[in-house]
Amino acid sequence: MLEIEWILSFLLLGSVVGVMAGLLGIGGGGIMVPMLTSIFLAQGVPVDKVVHLALGTSMASIIFTSISSMRAHHTNGAVNWTIVKVMGVGVVLGTFLSTFIAAQINALYLAIFFSVFMAYVSIQMFLNKKPQADKGVTGNKELYVVGSGIGAISALVSIGGGSLTVPYLIWKNIDIKKAVGTSAAIGLPISIAGTFGYLVNGWSNTSLDNYTLGFVYVPAVLLISITSFFCAPYGVKLAHYLPVPVLKKVFALLLITLSIKMLITIV
Repeated sequence: MLEIEWILSFLLLGSVVGVMAGLLGIGGGGIMVPMLTSIFLAQGVPVDKVVHLALGTSMASIIFTSISSMRAHHTNGAVNWTIVKVMGVGVVLGTFLSTFIAAQINALYLAIFFSVFMAYVSIQMFLNKKPQADKGVTGNKELYVVGSGIGAISALVSIGGGSLTVPYLIWKNIDIKKAVGTSAAIGLPISIAGTFGYLVNGWSNTSLDNYTLGFVYVPAVLLISITSFFCAPYGVKLAHYLPVPVLKKVFALLLITLSIKMLITIV
């Protein structure tokens, strides 16, 4: 039986992820992975498997928020489905294959990669840097290759790819609203392929007694998804009243802090 303290921890984490997604328009991987790592360690998960379990569980939790986000952007006509269809093929391949690599990497090295990438994302967010438009997409081959790369990195850090996809699309002269909406749609195949990959590669760790399928802890996925789904609209409402640019800088510092904490914990 899952103890009440862990149930409350996952519900609270989902609430924070949902509000932040609605308020700042970001995915929850940057918050979920370090927090899940701490929770799983407290539950007694071995150090050599804890980051893998956190990545897989976070990726599975992103599926539900990705569906909600994609539907909202599609309703507003902000998704370029032509780009999604081509990049989606590369994204699925890159994400799935990358989980095989992640499964073989030492937990410490995964934590280091995660922390370095989150530092990059945090700096971009803190400085509010936006890429200058360069030229349009040159062809399907480019979209496929870029999608594969975005998928590979996303699987290693358990994100929906928005921090990479949006800047790339803006650089390719895609309108910012279309870039965000298209990125949200691409986030769904990333999360599905990543979850499947972490299920397959961690299958030897499956334990029905511990509610674990591969590198996915099922209770955490369900509890986080429930509260994040219901709390996201409140984040959207808060965006109209709170100073979002300031909050982005604060959140950037929080991401770096959580990443460093995870790294120290694993070491």
